[in-house]
Amino acid sequence: MSWIVIQQSIPIFAKAFWITLRLSLYGIIGSIIVGIIVSLISYFKVPVAKRIGYIYIELFRNTPLLIQLFFIYYALPEVGFKISAEVSGVVGLTLLGGSYMAEAFLGGFNGVEKIQVENGKAIGLSNAQLARYVILPQGILTSIPAIAANVIFLIKETSIFTVIAIPELTNTALDQIGMYYHTDESLFILVIAYAIILIPLSILLTWLERRTRRVAFGN
Repeated sequence: MSWIVIQQSIPIFAKAFWITLRLSLYGIIGSIIVGIIVSLISYFKVPVAKRIGYIYIELFRNTPLLIQLFFIYYALPEVGFKISAEVSGVVGLTLLGGSYMAEAFLGGFNGVEKIQVENGKAIGLSNAQLARYVILPQGILTSIPAIAANVIFLIKETSIFTVIAIPELTNTALDQIGMYYHTDESLFILVIAYAIILIPLSILLTWLERRTRRVAFGN
């Protein structure tokens, strides 16, 4: 393994690093928003919408991101919906992540004591008010472990973006290997780059999980 090659490759991988980080952030934020909306629809058993939410969760949890990206990037333009590779990646990550986040949030919402919900209804709170003041604050708190696991999962899934030629970390590594045969060096930088993202994030999320557990359960 050549350290000179590694040093020369760092600027290229640095650009890919920020692309990976940016698309991961957009996808995670989008998946959290989608997850909250779908989980609240399921929790309140909204007619018709609940069924649509169920189909959405089952569809995206049980199909690979690879297939979803092929459909979004290659099939949708055939019916007039042409979007860029990066937008396709974010949409795919959002839809995949949203299905997992919805399950995570719903588990937390179902953990809220029924007596609190009944008391809220008794004093005249609407479903929107119940969600804002009772269900969301407590449900999100207890959902933190599952949300943290999903965040890590989604960042790893960005490696699939290489199939639609987004120049993220994995795509960049494969390009370097294909063009210059710098296999060891490229794979080494790839591992280090993901470690730089995932290890501090994992530590932060573990700390956050412990903090929220202490707040929720006092231990």
